[in-house]
Amino acid sequence: MQVSTWAWFATIGVMAAVLVFDVVVIARRPHVPTTKEVGLALVAYVGAAVLFGVGVWWFTHDAHGTKLMTEYYAGWLTEYSLSVDNLFIFLLIMARFGVPEKLQQSALMIGIIIAVVLRGLFIAVGAAAINRFSWVFYLFGAFLVYTAVKLAREGNPDEDGYEENRFMAWVERRFPTTDRYDGAKLFTRGAGRRLATPMFIVIMALGTTDLLFALDSIPAIYGLTKEPYLVLTANLFALMGLRQLYFLIGGLLRRLVYLSRGLAVLLAFIGAKLVLHALHENTLPLLNGGQPVSAAPDIPISVSLGAIVLILGVTTVASLAKSRRDARTPTSPS
Repeated sequence: MQVSTWAWFATIGVMAAVLVFDVVVIARRPHVPTTKEVGLALVAYVGAAVLFGVGVWWFTHDAHGTKLMTEYYAGWLTEYSLSVDNLFIFLLIMARFGVPEKLQQSALMIGIIIAVVLRGLFIAVGAAAINRFSWVFYLFGAFLVYTAVKLAREGNPDEDGYEENRFMAWVERRFPTTDRYDGAKLFTRGAGRRLATPMFIVIMALGTTDLLFALDSIPAIYGLTKEPYLVLTANLFALMGLRQLYFLIGGLLRRLVYLSRGLAVLLAFIGAKLVLHALHENTLPLLNGGQPVSAAPDIPISVSLGAIVLILGVTTVASLAKSRRDARTPTSPS
């Protein structure tokens, strides 16, 4: 896929402008968004993501363009579904630090900006590694299968499921902090010195948590497309509507009881696809004398897209059905 320099700059520039606009709007009027507000914004972001896929096909306008469009949609759906899983942890972080509702938008927005920057670095590193070392697909595939098994065993996180990582523990030890919020400010003054507010800790927690999730999502999307431009845009569109999604389906998330298992199946499928792809491009002397394994089956991207839609659809329907049954089942007296 040949993407001109101006297209790269234009894409990044438009995305940056949207993020800046979001930040300015939120900073001027911190508030709890209404359902209508987040619903309209989410429709706009999802609509833009869908139209972008059509644009990928339109500007290529041939069989290769159809393939690229399918790869983009598969990658976007995968990243979006994994981002929904992130929201579980975001909810726990907000509850853990007692973030006032009207400040949650600001925390999410800055956390998402940090995530965009960090994911951009991950995508660049991943692209460089893949271009130089085809055996990286073996590592990506094995890691995704391992993550799938771990996710299936752990299930959805509960209210006590958030544990601070080592970096966050270091931040809290390194910076003098206060337990009082000062609007959306990251630092304030108290007792004659500069103190980090809980907002600073929350934003760092959101950013580093998404970085850990990127360890799964970036290899996953490289299992669907090797085009860095599509990897970047799919990730950006998945993150753009994450703030609105947080407020719109916060209650619904708790009803998606099979989400982790569904995502585990999804990651295992993509992990297997990566390993099969690695066999087709094999250069490891230990396998087939360093020659490609032509007998390994190849999974077309159209099949991958269909599998992703099917897995996510079955997961959602089964989760909502179980939640509905559980709600109708009377609880036994204690």
